[in-house]
Amino acid sequence: MKPMATPLSLLILLLLAVAPRFISSSPVQDPELVAEEVHRSINASRRNLGFLSCGTGNPIDDCWRCDPNWERNRQRLADCAIGFGKHAIGGRDGQIYVVTDSGNDDPVNPKPGTLRHAVIQEEPLWIIFARDMVIKLKEELIMNSFKTIDGRGASVHIAGGPCITIQYVTNIIIHGLNIHDCKQGGNAYVRDSPSHYGWRTISDGDGVSIFGGSHVWVDHCSLSNCNDGLIDAIHGSTAITISNNYMTHHNKVMLLGHSDGYTQDKNMQVTIAFNHFGEGLVQRMPRCRHGYFHVVNNDYSHWEMYAIGGSADPTINSQGNRFLAPNDRFNKEVTKHEDAPESEWRHWNWRSEGDLLMNGAFFTPSGAGASSSYARASSLGARPSSLVSSITAGSGALFCKKGKRC
Repeated sequence: MKPMATPLSLLILLLLAVAPRFISSSPVQDPELVAEEVHRSINASRRNLGFLSCGTGNPIDDCWRCDPNWERNRQRLADCAIGFGKHAIGGRDGQIYVVTDSGNDDPVNPKPGTLRHAVIQEEPLWIIFARDMVIKLKEELIMNSFKTIDGRGASVHIAGGPCITIQYVTNIIIHGLNIHDCKQGGNAYVRDSPSHYGWRTISDGDGVSIFGGSHVWVDHCSLSNCNDGLIDAIHGSTAITISNNYMTHHNKVMLLGHSDGYTQDKNMQVTIAFNHFGEGLVQRMPRCRHGYFHVVNNDYSHWEMYAIGGSADPTINSQGNRFLAPNDRFNKEVTKHEDAPESEWRHWNWRSEGDLLMNGAFFTPSGAGASSSYARASSLGARPSSLVSSITAGSGALFCKKGKRC
């Protein structure tokens, strides 16, 4: 009798059968074309693996993805967060708001039914989408507190213009979006609440910009090819979880900390968990400054310069990650201690615990490893690095249908 296939062997067979045909990204000329030709092909094989999510050891997915009635229980997602951003409830306690209009973005007088009209409201809202859509914003999408943007059940792309700004607000969940080809905005008036709009200077062009924000959770998004960072958190932002995302085709991926001299970031705590850092990435996965950073159970399959870096004495706790060094690079170091001589950075608390270092990858630890420091950079229990492939198999925006498990 032939032995039964294990879940791991089934996963390998599926990966071989549906290996994606990757396409390099390019500046947006037509967001509809980008949506169709770039991200659909990138995510196709990952979506086919979705039915394997239950029991993989990914605590976020196992919390909600096995429920065929997820569409009727959308706000349950808010109870599935982990890490430093686990208390981000978003719009859990509010009404459902359905975005029906993708093409009429007015930064000052947004129309009802548009995404901008939804995110500026004062009350908690759980924002969903009536159908597949590409939203090309004219200016930054400045969010108000207690909002969830939930892309499940539709293919939603925010692309070709300025993207999402989370500035001095709290309790934000961004889930299930394709965010790519984000541009600079600014030198314009933009509304941030029903009663206020103001002048915005030039923005950086981040995919998601967190500026003085707290209790923020970015989960299951696909991000690529933005003007500056894919996800940046600065100016005293804290209590953040970045999880289950699929990041590709970008240089400076993730900046955590405003500047070496901005000491208000010393209380920053960020969890980076279950993400896949994929093809075409160069550096900053993340780049940290002051604060405490838990980098846990991520899959690093591509980096050109370095994967994890920092300056200004951050505490970096790397646990259970898989680092596969690129074949064509002589320098396969995972880490980069920036802007300081060794006499300084050798005191910074950086550790690698249970990481899988492959193809010549190596992690340069530093610091005395004070338990109190690492306690502030620990936010969840790490799974063994051998499980990273299954934990991250469904990273990125999911293909969810009503009445079926996601």
